[in-house]
Amino acid sequence: MSESTADIAETGDIDYVAVQESAPFRELKKTQRSFVFPLSVAFLIWYFIYVLLSSFASDFMAQKVWGDITVGLLFGLGQFVTTFAITTWYVSYANRKLDPKAVAIREELEAAEEAAK
Repeated sequence: MSESTADIAETGDIDYVAVQESAPFRELKKTQRSFVFPLSVAFLIWYFIYVLLSSFASDFMAQKVWGDITVGLLFGLGQFVTTFAITTWYVSYANRKLDPKAVAIREELEAAEEAAK
């Protein structure tokens, strides 16, 4: 990110375009996308399976599992459980992998901005 640091030193302002084009920022985006995109695709597939089964396999979804609990109800509740699990997983991932990289970028920018004053 030395290019963006030099831009700050010369102008006194942060060149956000240079920051976005820097290797550390590109690595941060790559790390975030490598988690978010595959998980989003997996969740959408899971969701569409639920919707399609609800629409076209109503007999299957109406099968009772225990008392008045049906397969469809379990799949529907599974959507909520999956959403909370993905959220928890992402927060953990972000805390471990994304936040340290973002903090390093921010600290370098803040140090360069201080030096420019």
